[in-house]
Amino acid sequence: MPASEKSPSETLANRAYNAISDAIVRGELAAGARISEAALTRRFQIGRGPLREALRRLEGRRLVVTKPNAGARVVSLSTRDMNELFEIREVLEMRACQLATERMLDCDIDALEALLDIHDRDPQSARAISHAGGTPDFHSAVVLGSKSKQLIDLLCGQLWDLLRIYRFKSSGEVGRIAAAIREHREIVRAMRERNAEHAAFLMGCHIREERCHLLRLQGVTPLACELQLDNQTAAALRGRKKAPRTGSTVGGD
Repeated sequence: MPASEKSPSETLANRAYNAISDAIVRGELAAGARISEAALTRRFQIGRGPLREALRRLEGRRLVVTKPNAGARVVSLSTRDMNELFEIREVLEMRACQLATERMLDCDIDALEALLDIHDRDPQSARAISHAGGTPDFHSAVVLGSKSKQLIDLLCGQLWDLLRIYRFKSSGEVGRIAAAIREHREIVRAMRERNAEHAAFLMGCHIREERCHLLRLQGVTPLACELQLDNQTAAALRGRKKAPRTGSTVGGD
């Protein structure tokens, strides 16, 4: 249904969904916290009907968990859950980046570079903080550029909000936003050169590095991640050298 034809209740439910999911991502609604419908209706000034529809959507996106006789709670994910999500994300985003490099027009890559210029001027705009943010998200833009419906549905739909929680936490480490923007520029440079294999390789390095930062924030020494980021990978991240062109790191469709 076009936005102009949405019913008032659907519009309110969307607004509630966006506001509550943003609060979960920012940690304003703590992991594992019990969901109180009464408190949420007061906080977001919304009726019970649209709120319950929003909560159903949040449950579908795994941001809210409902158990019999226990009510609804904000999702609380373990370190293992986080690692598994990032393993899935790495594989899918590498493939999306490879396809985007092959399928995006030059003007689309121009737009990616312009987006990174905005992030340089306003680093907070790169944190995927809010659904209502005016600045597009770099990773979403790359996934959309893949023109793969299944990848878009997964990475910009089903997994988007869960991944946004971790991306927001990772970007909270000192210096991480600036480092991430530099890594994004290396990815776009490879895309501009139409080196799909190298662009995908750099995307994988970038996501593994983000996972290491998350583990550090949790007080875990990310030894396994450090071992994965071998000398060749670290060099590629710094832009000193390109990944080998033989033996693709990304499988075919």
